[in-house]
Amino acid sequence: MPNPIDFETLRGYLAESLPPSEMARVEIALRSSSQLRELLEDVRRNRADTGLHTLGAVWRRGRLTCPNRQQLGSYLLDALDPRLSEYITFHVDVIGCPFCHANVADLRGKAAQATISAQKRHQVIFESSRGLLGEGT
Repeated sequence: MPNPIDFETLRGYLAESLPPSEMARVEIALRSSSQLRELLEDVRRNRADTGLHTLGAVWRRGRLTCPNRQQLGSYLLDALDPRLSEYITFHVDVIGCPFCHANVADLRGKAAQATISAQKRHQVIFESSRGLLGEGT
């Protein structure tokens, strides 16, 4: 059974410092528990916002280490310099950046939709061509 969601877990949630699976677990729990949402508000009101202007905090907030969406698309197409591709693999798979992970998932979904759409177009063209060729023979 997973650990209960406590004050420290909620602090990590607000700071976006939890692993993606833990962030998802907290979000699901927050949706179904008004008591937990009240505790989250207490955490939000009482947290010490120290470090908001540190280099690390600015770096994380600005997501300065995140590749852009075009780079992530090129990564999925295996069309990047190998060093940048290795970095993106590290950033998404090892670090587990939730923003880049979501972008990669979205890009994969769009690619799958495009593939299905292209297959349907090819089928329509094939069917119409087959009819034309069949009439001429």
